[in-house]
Amino acid sequence: MSLLGKVEAEIEIKASAYKFYEVNSKRVAEAPKFCPNFIQSVDLVEGEWGQEGCVVCWYFIFDGKAVMSKEVMEAIDDKNHSVTFKVIGGILMELYKSFKFVVQATPKGEGSLVRWTLEYEKLNVDDPESNTMLEFAIGLTKDIDAHLTHE
Repeated sequence: MSLLGKVEAEIEIKASAYKFYEVNSKRVAEAPKFCPNFIQSVDLVEGEWGQEGCVVCWYFIFDGKAVMSKEVMEAIDDKNHSVTFKVIGGILMELYKSFKFVVQATPKGEGSLVRWTLEYEKLNVDDPESNTMLEFAIGLTKDIDAHLTHE
């Protein structure tokens, strides 16, 4: 068994690819408004909102507990509507040596297709894959979509 892992999911949404991408890149501070069932608050720790290299702390409910994840916005790709977050602290660092979220929105018909890719290195071979965090990302996507289609 490998310590390296990768899980992916695609979700069709009604919102445009650009609007969804914008929430995950330029409007991160508004995340609690878009998905209050998941995100409690987001704090800017260093840098500027929506800029590569900025560091944010996400406070959210995961598995019924209030937790935090400190992340760097490692890459922002306006052309491909993609954002990469590298986890550098918090709950996920208790389970993983490294963890990245890549979220990309691609236009599809009237809406878009959102692809989440979670890449990680487990601390122990027997630790589970990150399917729970992938389900979290899918739920987050659905809430953001619901909010965007009613804005």
